[in-house]
Amino acid sequence: MGHRLTKIYTRTGDDGSTGLGDGRRVGKDSLRIEVCGTIDELNSTLAVVLTQATSEAVRACLAEIQQTLFDLGGELSLPGQALVCARHTEWLESWLDCFNEHLPPLKDFVLPGGSLAASYCHVARSICRRGERKLVALARTEPVNPEALAYLNRLSDFLFVVARALARMGGHHEPIWCRDREPPWPRVDSAESP
Repeated sequence: MGHRLTKIYTRTGDDGSTGLGDGRRVGKDSLRIEVCGTIDELNSTLAVVLTQATSEAVRACLAEIQQTLFDLGGELSLPGQALVCARHTEWLESWLDCFNEHLPPLKDFVLPGGSLAASYCHVARSICRRGERKLVALARTEPVNPEALAYLNRLSDFLFVVARALARMGGHHEPIWCRDREPPWPRVDSAESP
């Protein structure tokens, strides 16, 4: 277990560096810290989804995911540590299948939106994808737990399905991408034109 925070500011990062769990100092712009920051951003965005979701099953899943993401952040801050394992991904898959079972099959591409909760869930999904990309980049330069990569990949799928479910639970239709649409041309004499 690392150090407990008794003081919020230490001034040790004023030079643009931060400490890892093993005592090393790295730049705050290092790839490892970028991944940690993206995972933190994802976790914070899931907190917003939690405030909007009314389904107890969704809320319970998101609360558990927040715990696992915190584990992942700890794993990343202590190189060589592995806290995320295959059972975390298997757990996601079982819930993903459960939520997806109640959704109509996809015939079109879904745009982000639907309800406030669904929209925030799509934001979380896109942050998750960014975190995955950054973790892949880190894996090219340093050893990375492959189970963490699998978890983030599955988590973005899970968040897509939950966003669809949240839109429907809120009584909203999912916005669908229309490929062959004609762009709406504004009327020149419109009172709302710039």
